[in-house]
Amino acid sequence: MNLRTVGLRVSGVIFGLVSLGLIARLWARSEIVIGSYHLGRIPSSILIIVTGGLSIWLVKLAGPWCTETKAAPTPRI
Repeated sequence: MNLRTVGLRVSGVIFGLVSLGLIARLWARSEIVIGSYHLGRIPSSILIIVTGGLSIWLVKLAGPWCTETKAAPTPRI
Protein backbone atom coordinates (compact mmCIF):
# COMPACT_ATOMS: atom_id res chain seq x y z
CA MET A 1 0.00 0.00 0.00
CA ASN A 2 1.55 3.25 -1.13
CA LEU A 3 1.12 6.79 0.13
CA ARG A 4 -1.47 7.69 -2.51
CA THR A 5 -3.74 4.81 -1.48
CA VAL A 6 -3.51 5.77 2.19
CA GLY A 7 -4.31 9.40 1.34
CA LEU A 8 -7.36 8.40 -0.70
CA ARG A 9 -8.67 6.15 2.07
CA VAL A 10 -8.14 8.77 4.78
CA SER A 11 -9.87 11.47 2.74
CA GLY A 12 -12.71 9.05 1.94
CA VAL A 13 -13.20 8.34 5.63
CA ILE A 14 -13.14 12.06 6.46
CA PHE A 15 -15.80 12.82 3.84
CA GLY A 16 -17.85 9.89 5.18
CA LEU A 17 -17.68 11.26 8.71
CA VAL A 18 -18.74 14.70 7.49
CA SER A 19 -21.68 13.11 5.70
CA LEU A 20 -22.68 11.18 8.82
CA GLY A 21 -22.41 14.39 10.88
CA LEU A 22 -24.74 16.17 8.46
CA ILE A 23 -27.21 13.29 8.67
CA ALA A 24 -27.11 13.45 12.47
CA ARG A 25 -27.65 17.21 12.32
CA LEU A 26 -30.73 16.78 10.14
CA TRP A 27 -32.05 14.02 12.40
CA ALA A 28 -31.59 16.19 15.51
CA ARG A 29 -33.18 19.16 13.67
CA SER A 30 -30.50 21.60 14.79
CA GLU A 31 -29.97 24.78 12.79
CA ILE A 32 -26.88 26.23 11.20
CA VAL A 33 -26.76 30.03 11.30
CA ILE A 34 -24.11 31.88 9.31
CA GLY A 35 -24.37 35.55 10.17
CA SER A 36 -28.10 36.15 9.85
CA TYR A 37 -28.67 33.41 7.24
CA HIS A 38 -30.28 30.12 8.35
CA LEU A 39 -29.11 27.07 6.43
CA GLY A 40 -32.18 24.93 5.79
CA ARG A 41 -32.74 21.27 5.02
CA ILE A 42 -32.40 21.42 1.24
CA PRO A 43 -28.79 22.71 1.16
CA SER A 44 -27.90 20.23 3.89
CA SER A 45 -29.44 17.40 1.89
CA ILE A 46 -27.41 18.42 -1.15
CA LEU A 47 -24.26 18.49 0.99
CA ILE A 48 -25.04 14.99 2.31
CA ILE A 49 -25.29 13.68 -1.25
CA VAL A 50 -22.08 15.44 -2.34
CA THR A 51 -19.96 14.39 0.66
CA GLY A 52 -21.34 10.85 0.62
CA GLY A 53 -20.63 10.55 -3.09
CA LEU A 54 -17.10 11.87 -2.66
CA SER A 55 -16.52 9.41 0.17
CA ILE A 56 -17.65 6.43 -1.90
CA TRP A 57 -15.69 7.60 -4.93
CA LEU A 58 -12.43 8.11 -3.01
CA VAL A 59 -12.68 4.75 -1.24
CA LYS A 60 -13.30 3.06 -4.61
CA LEU A 61 -10.26 4.84 -6.07
CA ALA A 62 -8.14 3.46 -3.24
CA GLY A 63 -9.33 -0.11 -3.84
CA PRO A 64 -7.08 -2.93 -5.02
CA TRP A 65 -8.45 -2.75 -8.58
CA CYS A 66 -7.00 0.75 -9.07
CA THR A 67 -3.36 0.04 -8.39
CA GLU A 68 -0.65 1.50 -10.51
CA THR A 69 0.51 -0.78 -13.30
CA LYS A 70 3.43 -0.54 -15.62
CA ALA A 71 2.62 0.28 -19.20
CA ALA A 72 2.83 -2.56 -21.65
CA PRO A 73 5.83 -2.37 -23.94
CA THR A 74 5.09 -1.27 -27.48
CA PRO A 75 5.56 -4.02 -30.07
CA ARG A 76 8.38 -3.52 -32.57
CA ILE A 77 7.56 -4.05 -36.18
